[in-house]
Amino acid sequence: MGSGDERRVDVLRAIVEDYVATREPVGSRALVERHSLGVSPATIRNDMAALEEGGYIVQPHTSAGRVPTDKGYRLFVDRLSEVKPLSSPERRAIASFLEDAVDLDDVVDRSVRLLAQLTHQVAVVQYPSLRRSALRHVELVPVGPRHLLVVLITRTGRVEQRTVELDHDLDELVVAQLRTRLNVAVAGRVLADLARVREELREAFPPADRSLLDAVLAVVEETLALEGEERIVMAGTANLARGGPADFVRTLGPVLEALEEQVVLLRLLSDMAEDETAVSVRIGRENRHEGLVETSFVTTGYGDGASVARIGSVGPLRMDYPGTMAAVRAVARYLSRILAG
Repeated sequence: MGSGDERRVDVLRAIVEDYVATREPVGSRALVERHSLGVSPATIRNDMAALEEGGYIVQPHTSAGRVPTDKGYRLFVDRLSEVKPLSSPERRAIASFLEDAVDLDDVVDRSVRLLAQLTHQVAVVQYPSLRRSALRHVELVPVGPRHLLVVLITRTGRVEQRTVELDHDLDELVVAQLRTRLNVAVAGRVLADLARVREELREAFPPADRSLLDAVLAVVEETLALEGEERIVMAGTANLARGGPADFVRTLGPVLEALEEQVVLLRLLSDMAEDETAVSVRIGRENRHEGLVETSFVTTGYGDGASVARIGSVGPLRMDYPGTMAAVRAVARYLSRILAG
């Protein structure tokens, strides 16, 4: 669409807003009555004909009105000048609900339930992966002459414990020195950085103490590299049956099956992590999965540098895009803030 088509974009925006609000296909008369578009009904009819020809709206068989296509929703989302933030009471409610969480599992669980309530759609949270989490602290605790407990605390609040068995007795002074140097070296680092950390630290220790350093770093690396960690927490699947249009509810089976397939969701979320925009939106066929052609995904990153994992909402194509984008963004911000706590 060229810049001379701004009015047609306004007409499309009005069609999307009305269709989302009323769930009914939108006719030119309704647009004239409900929106002050500042042009004659004949001009609006011409604009609608041009939008239909361009593939942005379509006429369902049973109605005189028009509904947006995937392409129409895409243009609408791309032309959102800004997503208005949630109201102060909504933001306060999010903050107080999430701040009451007792640990990471509870924060993730509360975030996903809260987002499902705010959007009346399905909420999805990718659990913070150890691979992508930056370290906050490493604690070393001797638990016997030759056993050392290694406790990793990530910036996302995950706590992992491992025990290292050594072939010689521990020297508490060396353990204390290693603890201090290790925490200076690893704070804020992720798995990919650890090879460099190993080189830096090896030079700071005499050869006799390097086996302890190597054993501890091996455990840290193994723990962060655990692959079984990728998982997704979901809430609100019942919302799809409640709030969706009749034709959407009829096709719920494939949608729910796709949502149950963690691999499908993880692939989609990692694709969306590549997007340039802060809040990423995938509409209908852009999801590239048969079961999700009637749905849209709205996601954003959260955590340290907003890159640890993603949180989002899944709903029918006919969703309130600006409202969903605002809710996803707000919950992600509070989630990041609490994890950084």
